[in-house]
Amino acid sequence: MDIVLETADTFLFDHIYAKLFPVPQAVTSLLRASDPSVELLLSLSKNLSLSYIPSEPYEYTVVSAPTTAYLSMIPRTNIVRQSISLFLITWIFGVLLYFLFASLSYFLIFDKRTTNHPKYLKNQMRMEIQQALSSLPLMSLYTVPWFVAEIRGYSQMYWDPNKYGKAYMFLQYPLFIAFTDFGIYLIHRGLHHPIAYKRLHKPHHKWIVPTPFASHAFHPMDGYLQSLPYHIFPFVLPLHKLSYLILFTFINIWTILIHDGEYMTNNPAVNGAACHTVHHLYFNYNYGQFTTLWDRIGGSYRTPEKSLFDHQAKMSKETWKKQASEMEKIVKEVEHEDNRQYLHDDAVEEKKEK
Repeated sequence: MDIVLETADTFLFDHIYAKLFPVPQAVTSLLRASDPSVELLLSLSKNLSLSYIPSEPYEYTVVSAPTTAYLSMIPRTNIVRQSISLFLITWIFGVLLYFLFASLSYFLIFDKRTTNHPKYLKNQMRMEIQQALSSLPLMSLYTVPWFVAEIRGYSQMYWDPNKYGKAYMFLQYPLFIAFTDFGIYLIHRGLHHPIAYKRLHKPHHKWIVPTPFASHAFHPMDGYLQSLPYHIFPFVLPLHKLSYLILFTFINIWTILIHDGEYMTNNPAVNGAACHTVHHLYFNYNYGQFTTLWDRIGGSYRTPEKSLFDHQAKMSKETWKKQASEMEKIVKEVEHEDNRQYLHDDAVEEKKEK
């Protein structure tokens, strides 16, 4: 995240902090008169008895006006400034990524006939978005300590591609997937324990037939806990800084794709949208994130029905009736009562009255 933070500092935060916490006029005058070194600025600070420490030299970005970084009394290395900046970056980037790819998935992939499913909720998509937007700030806040630790050098992230060899530049990707898949399986399955489910995970299972906008619609602590393996990995094994940004983006896109209801693969090793649909319908199966390996080992794997891969069959009333019938039995076991308000409940009641 230091690449992202430095870029954000260069083009945005340096200017904001300089406006809010400007350096004394003497420092500003020197900066405008020359292109000073960090050593010169430190010397000036001591002579003027200022509690001012200039920012470290730039490492990743090409800056047209480097003096901007020196115009604030709160330097880039200040941990409070770093925490606030990283929180804002994580929150804003998360919201933009969520809306961009969830919208693309909804308009280009998601089958709108899904809204006719008997277990589709009233105002579901609006509630999914509301849940996501209310949770993302807190999830971002919980994540900040990990990012701060990373940029302050406590992780094993690296920049030089030759440090661990070119082979590891490719190997780190399957290692990351394997490590996080196992970690999320354990955490996700743990969240289905009755105590954790009731307090944390139940909001995400409100969506029996999710849309892409359900991808980030979690209780904030639930979303954070399931993200922990992603943050732990670079503290355990080396991870290239650019690879981390690529994987961070991929994770968010993958989370959206497994909620879009479009079952593009029936690969028995991949825990894709079909497997995750089974999880939302029947609760106690397919906890994995990327593969079916740990569900198979843990006895929680359920093969998606063949009808899910037939565009006509998966949207048939017969298939939906079968799904709804089994789901109603399971929800009584898991939640004891179903207080969801389904979109088509009123229509069913009207038919019964007639």
